[in-house]
Amino acid sequence: MEQDPLSQLRDIHLPAPGGFWPPAPGWWLLALLVILVTAALVAWRLRKRRRNQWIARVQTELDRLAVEGCRDSAWFARLNELLKRGARHRYPEQSPESLSGQGWVDFLLDTLPRDRIASRAVVEEMVASSWRPVPTCDADQALAVSRLWLRGQTC
Repeated sequence: MEQDPLSQLRDIHLPAPGGFWPPAPGWWLLALLVILVTAALVAWRLRKRRRNQWIARVQTELDRLAVEGCRDSAWFARLNELLKRGARHRYPEQSPESLSGQGWVDFLLDTLPRDRIASRAVVEEMVASSWRPVPTCDADQALAVSRLWLRGQTC
């Protein structure tokens, strides 16, 4: 009864393949990184939207002004007041609501995104027309400069 000890050996068998769970530590780090980047982008986008919400409100009021038929000095005063409210939101540290005359003109020209030289005459007339009995500024040009100014104010 001699038995062959080699016959008692079993065949080589491989270990069972690992499942997909739990993931390796590198996948956990990648998932954490994706979550953090996504949260940062969402927070940045919400903060930017909140900061620029005033632009939509001013744009709506500017559209209301645009459809008004009577474009007298009171209309130009409301236009300037609307731009000052927008400037107060965008540049609170400069107190633009307290500016008037040439200071207000200079502020608008300094914060225009482009065409500052071409817009100077329109801005000067727009500001001056708010206190003149008969406005000398073309209202459509004043609206165009106002819209240009608003487009350049996003942060």
